Amino acid sequence: MILVWLFLLNGLFLFPSLALPGNTPWLSLEALVLWAIICGLRDPQRRYRVARLLAVAYAFLFLLVLADALVRESLGRGLNLYLEVGLLDAAWNLLNTNLGAVLAIAALTALLGLLAGVGWLFRHGLERLAHHSPAHLGKPLWFVAGLFLAGAITPWIGSPALAFVANQASLITHTHQTTRDFANELSAQPGREGRATPLPRLAHTDVILGFIESYGVSTVTDERYRSLVNPGLEALGRSLDAAGLSVVTGRLQSPIQGGQSWLGHLSVLSGQWIHNQLAYETLLSSGYATLIDDFRSTGHSTVAVMPAITQAWPEGRLFRYDRIYDHDDLGYQGPPFNWVTMPDQYTWHRFQDIRDANEGPLFAELALISSHAPWVPILPVLDDWQSIGNGEVFRRWEGAGEAPVSLWRDPDRVREHYGQAIAYALEVAGGFAAHYLRQDALMIILGDHQPAPLITGEEASRDVVVHVISANPSLVEPFLSGELPGFQSGIRPDPETAGATMSQFRPFLHRHFGEL
Repeated sequence: MILVWLFLLNGLFLFPSLALPGNTPWLSLEALVLWAIICGLRDPQRRYRVARLLAVAYAFLFLLVLADALVRESLGRGLNLYLEVGLLDAAWNLLNTNLGAVLAIAALTALLGLLAGVGWLFRHGLERLAHHSPAHLGKPLWFVAGLFLAGAITPWIGSPALAFVANQASLITHTHQTTRDFANELSAQPGREGRATPLPRLAHTDVILGFIESYGVSTVTDERYRSLVNPGLEALGRSLDAAGLSVVTGRLQSPIQGGQSWLGHLSVLSGQWIHNQLAYETLLSSGYATLIDDFRSTGHSTVAVMPAITQAWPEGRLFRYDRIYDHDDLGYQGPPFNWVTMPDQYTWHRFQDIRDANEGPLFAELALISSHAPWVPILPVLDDWQSIGNGEVFRRWEGAGEAPVSLWRDPDRVREHYGQAIAYALEVAGGFAAHYLRQDALMIILGDHQPAPLITGEEASRDVVVHVISANPSLVEPFLSGELPGFQSGIRPDPETAGATMSQFRPFLHRHFGEL
């Protein structure tokens, strides 16, 4: 029986190795050391308290390993506690919106039950082993220990729990130092990217920057999605051709994958590589200029259309937009569709009202969210844009589609819905451009990031697709200069050429549309 409990304790301590690179060891030193320690405690009460404390610590460690797996699947990177603490609110909001409060609370309750069970199993195993000294295993154990000390089987013996903790400590230290270095770098940049710089070649031009959620390059390079996304791309192309609009398409590398869209947004706006939440907060608080400031200094009114913002957003004022239109400001009277507060077609429709009410040139950032997970339901595109009104027209699809918790049991069907959602977003964007884009306008449609590794696979590029659209060919021509690789005429990017980083976009605009 002693071997069973030792095997169990060893297995629990090997679990953190799943979050570490390299081979998984067969024997955990932590299990042997804790066994020896617990046997050395003669006072039963003291032994019980120590075992309980160790069980709580292990349950927390177990939670972190689970969190690491979740972060890898959703964001394409490992856990970094220094960053993840600030994302707990966003994680709860996503869970609550997609599952509903009851199921979200049930899921958290189940997680707490799992952690309690793991902690109980750990403590019970330690207490049972406390009655059996390591000497009970006799010579075989000491022979194995001797081999370890001699280094003969070192690769098969390790300390994954300690290695996991040490890795997190290293990440915390490194991330803190990197954030400080980034802050110092921003303060030391007196150049034109650090301050507002006019773009006189766009002085009388509306500039529309529309971010399509999760519009990654896998939609055109991955065979699984081509047939699903092609209808939307083709519809986009037909709409633009019919309206006499020019289009150039390319790709840019996003700093993130699967989530945290705002990091991609700010990388484009600022010309800085905003790869984590701390860099985001550091730049916003620094007063560093962005395209918003550039266009205001050029004479544009600046607005943000943010249908997903449903709560107070105090950091929004740090962007220095003249006006931010959040969910409540957009006047939508239709139903939400899971996480999607309003369909993209309504957002574009409402934006045109905002544009018509504004005198002079406008710079606008739109966050388009119909292609946000869970990608259900997929709405049809309404041919009659004038029928959209206040959004009541969308009530006929209220409750349509299956529940996300049902859809997400089948990864293949999730991927199918993802492709269809992107196709919808593209067709709607093309419809807006065909109906409303003015002669003196530059419309840039791009993804914010690739979807999660569940959709793209583990080794996929982090590039997103970018469409540059205008009725004035001279406005899209600079994107064919070759300075931003992967751009070409038409509705598809070069599938083989990796894109420049999002942080190179603002300097590119300065070079081609800046000082005369």
